[in-house]
Amino acid sequence: MAARIKLGDLVQVITGRDKGQVGRVLSVLHKEERVVVEGVNRITKHVKPSQRNPQGGRVQVNASIHMSNVLPVDPSTGKGTRVRFEDRSGVKHRVAVKSGTSLGEIKRPKKAS
Repeated sequence: MAARIKLGDLVQVITGRDKGQVGRVLSVLHKEERVVVEGVNRITKHVKPSQRNPQGGRVQVNASIHMSNVLPVDPSTGKGTRVRFEDRSGVKHRVAVKSGTSLGEIKRPKKAS
């Protein structure tokens, strides 16, 4: 499975309640094909009092959103773009479809010898 969206990417939400919002990817859940984006899909969680939170109460938390509902932001235009992969001098790169700007290289796993 290719990594079109990676940890730390700036992404734009394209559908749902938070459509149009831009945020940084905080975590990627590969098996569920979901991402947690900063400031997007906030939910209220009720927590019991504990050592860490002696007051308890209601806490705002970022919930996950499906990967298909976000697009990486093109650094040159500042808008969401699809991603393609190119082999540049033996290194695999993620490339923005609209502008051709590189979004970073893909680290290939080392072969076990």
